[in-house]
Amino acid sequence: MLGRLFGKSPVTNRAGNTLVRPPLGRVVLNVGGNSKQIAIPRHFDGWRHDLLDIDPTGNPDLLCDARELEALPGEQYDAIYCSHNLEHYLHHDARRVLRGFLSILKVDGFADIRVPDIGQVMRHCVANNMDLDDVLYESAAGPIMVRDVLWGWGRKIETSGNDFFAHKTGFTPTSLTRILEDAGFAEVFLDAADGPAFEIRALAFKRPGANPHKAALGIG
Repeated sequence: MLGRLFGKSPVTNRAGNTLVRPPLGRVVLNVGGNSKQIAIPRHFDGWRHDLLDIDPTGNPDLLCDARELEALPGEQYDAIYCSHNLEHYLHHDARRVLRGFLSILKVDGFADIRVPDIGQVMRHCVANNMDLDDVLYESAAGPIMVRDVLWGWGRKIETSGNDFFAHKTGFTPTSLTRILEDAGFAEVFLDAADGPAFEIRALAFKRPGANPHKAALGIG
């Protein structure tokens, strides 16, 4: 159960045309998700899944820099899913990305955001006398070192040659709540225990009060 603890790129589709179509039914925009082959949360089962990414290799529906989301038609998505992407922007740009989320969300829309919990990482490293090159945890893609969480997965950055895989800011539960509220989200619910270790999950709603999505998300 979640609780309250709880240079500009063009906006195009795969054909290179400006996106103008309105979504039909419930639609989630997966921001920075890399590929549709990567699973998204089950509460989006049955929804149309649009992928937005700056990297064309994943064949995104929208080839777009997320800092330019306000260039899209407004209020067209029921939800935003953004997993381990927000930390890839400078802090002031992350706020700009979040304002873009608000712009394209419908009135009852929400954002489901996952980021590394830097506070938890620091406490763990101090308690266990860990160095930057020590392995913090094992992932499906291989070992993740302390430095990978702080500054981005070094192996991916090196092999791709793309510095947009680097981490440029970090979050704790308090700072993530603050930036979401500063960007204009009306309600923020956090769960620092959900998902993999060292991760914060936030559900941020565009408007306060009654919402048809909250029951499905386990929010009373």
